[in-house]
Parts: sequence; structure tokens; C-alpha cells
Amino acid sequence: MANITLTTLNKMKASGEKFSVLTAYDATFSHVVSKAGIEAILVGDSLGMVLQGHDSTLPVTMDTMIYHTECVSRGNQGALLIADMPFMSFASPEMTLINAGKLMAAGANVVKLEGGSWLKETVQQLSRNGVPCCIHLGLTPQSVNVFGGYKVQGRGDAAAQLLADAEQLAEAGAALFVLECVPTPLAKEITKRVNVPVIGIGAGPDTDGQVLVLHDMLGITPGKPARFVKNFLAEADSIPAAIEAFSHAVKSGTYPAEEHGFKE
Repeated sequence: MANITLTTLNKMKASGEKFSVLTAYDATFSHVVSKAGIEAILVGDSLGMVLQGHDSTLPVTMDTMIYHTECVSRGNQGALLIADMPFMSFASPEMTLINAGKLMAAGANVVKLEGGSWLKETVQQLSRNGVPCCIHLGLTPQSVNVFGGYKVQGRGDAAAQLLADAEQLAEAGAALFVLECVPTPLAKEITKRVNVPVIGIGAGPDTDGQVLVLHDMLGITPGKPARFVKNFLAEADSIPAAIEAFSHAVKSGTYPAEEHGFKE
């Protein structure tokens, strides 16, 4: 397929065409995922849990993210490559520019940051310096100690603040959003309000794209899966077939279903 760019995803949003995103952490899975037609690959700091065995993403370092971004970039066959900025790597705009530059040099097309409207100045500086950014809102795993666990965000009075954060950061120049574990109606409203693509995970069917951790959608993550996870390998005869099934389900609107989302 032709290389997927932010322009591609913006055109898909404008036309109402859904797109799919999966994590990958190495060259082999990057090759498989991108060849299967997945539009974007996320080199997630989820690797701290999935690959390294930690109980959160907090121990992941910049050096680790650079290494895995380089690996994924080598195997990528045209998908948009998004790389996570790990915990405390974007504490100031100046620090963010330095670390984002390292991820872009490693092969990222977009860097992803967790946080709200306090990131406005950082987003503006990244944009001015030619670094597209994706803002992760809702359940932001790097803030697990603030939230007191992995809980749905944006219910009740918090919904207005989440919507305001999205609108302010879109105005500041954010190129993409990820909404994690927010009520389906709120995710729908944010997707409608902002003029850039919105990717959901546990945010219902109305976002422009959907992302899952690769190991989750293959059903090989230990423990009880999250509510929004579906095992696509259960009804497929190979890993590439499972990835293609995920992509098709997202595009056709059969995934996520109502049971994968959260109410207000």
C-alpha cells in the first residue's frame, strides 16, 4: 500500500472512513502489521508491561523507546509510525523538543504525549519545529498513581474539562488524539468537535480510528482482558489473518461493539 501519512488520516476522517492502529515493538511484527493493512503503528510505552513485565509504564526510559522505535521503523512497510514519549520525558517544552527529536530521528512520524491543556505551549513548540504530536486523553497510564488505578475518566463534571482540553490542544496544533476509557457519548462529542483524527481505545465506536495493544487482540496477554479488548486470533487461522480481521472489523463498524464501551 502507499505510505500512510497524516494527510491520509485527515482525508479518512473527512470522508467518514475508519482506520485501524496496533502497537508493535519489533521489526518482525512491524512488518506483519503494516503488510496487513493497518494504517498506523504505535510504538507504545505499553512495552514496559507487555515486554518487560512491569506493572505500569512508568519504568520505561527514553533509551528504550528510541531502541524499539528504530526496530519498528526498520520493519515498517508504509504505516504511519507513532512513538510514545515515556514518563517524565516531556516535563518542559525544552525537554520535550530534545526527546521528541530523538524519536523522530529514530523513525517516528508522530510523537505521543499524555496530558491535558497544560501541554498547549509544548504542542505549539513541537508544531513550530515540524514535530507532529498525538495527545493521549482520558485514562492516561502514566498518571496511574494520580488516578488511584486504571479507571474510566470523563464521567460527570469531568466530561466538560476533557472536552475543553481536546478543543484547546487541537487549536494549539495537535495532529491526532487518543481517547482511552472515556464514556462513548463523550468520545463521540470530542470526535465531532475537533478537526483532527481521534483514535479510541475503550471509547466506543464513534471515534475515527481504533487502537489495541497487539498482544491483547491476539489473546496472549496474561490475566483478565480489559472490557474493550476482543481476541481476534480466536476465530482466525494465523496472526496475519487475525490482524486483517481486526482491521476489517474496525472499518466495517462491527468493532468495537456496545459491550466494549462505557456509559456516562
